[in-house]
Amino acid sequence: MDAHIRTASTQDLDPVRHIHLQAFPETESRQIADLAERLLTERTDPETLSLVAETSDEVIGHVAFSPVYGGVEERCLGYILAPLAVTPNCHGAGIGSQLVTEGIARLSATGIDLFLVYGDPNYYGRFGFVAEAALRFIAPYELKYPFGWLAMRRNGGHVPEEPVQLSCVASLRDPTLW
Repeated sequence: MDAHIRTASTQDLDPVRHIHLQAFPETESRQIADLAERLLTERTDPETLSLVAETSDEVIGHVAFSPVYGGVEERCLGYILAPLAVTPNCHGAGIGSQLVTEGIARLSATGIDLFLVYGDPNYYGRFGFVAEAALRFIAPYELKYPFGWLAMRRNGGHVPEEPVQLSCVASLRDPTLW
């Protein structure tokens, strides 16, 4: 299934929330939907990239990429992918892959070379995310599932010699998300 991928706007708040409520188990769907909503409205520097996938004018998928900061200057070092969801009746149709690929391509074109994700290594490994690339980047909070902390370097990005403690945008500053 081919979907049209576009930048999300605040007019997409209701469909984005609905997708996340449907896509995640009831025990975490509200928290993830709230996160998606906050990321869509939070002003960040640099800007968070939120994309939606749509077919026939219906929003069927959403992804957000928000900046992460580190180092002495607390400058933007890259972006973290979270959350990603596709409406259940479109699972397996490649919509999530389209969203991830498009987001990485757009940010790479601006010179971003570090991408992080906290998720399923089997799924995100398809895009080039690996645990080894994340070793020097310390997540903002303690991870419940450390094996899910993954990174990808693009554009020949520099790998720090010493571990770097990352910080994130306000919407992700909730230890229960990690």
